[in-house]
Amino acid sequence: MAGNPLNNPNWAPELANLVDKYVAVVRDNVTSKAVLAVRALVFGLVVAFTGIATLILGVILGTKLLQRLVNIGGFIDRDSSVWVSYMVVGGILFLGGLLMMAKRHTPEPKASS
Repeated sequence: MAGNPLNNPNWAPELANLVDKYVAVVRDNVTSKAVLAVRALVFGLVVAFTGIATLILGVILGTKLLQRLVNIGGFIDRDSSVWVSYMVVGGILFLGGLLMMAKRHTPEPKASS
């Protein structure tokens, strides 16, 4: 009787190998997938926050550069170049918002029968 632990002197190592095999399978299937999901979540959040900060700093930098460009010729004084740059950047952001609103998708209402 191979299944009887009293007659099989190798039952302890065989049982330990069997348990080890199933623990490894569970670890590979569950733990590695969980680690992958958590890494994706963490790196996704880091990229999202970095992207938002980059966008905000880019708008600020663009406004300041536009102020310098408007003020280069000397035809517009420093105070006027500030509001001109605000109007131009605001107009660009407004047009971007209009574009995004035009591309949004509203679900069609279901027809009742």
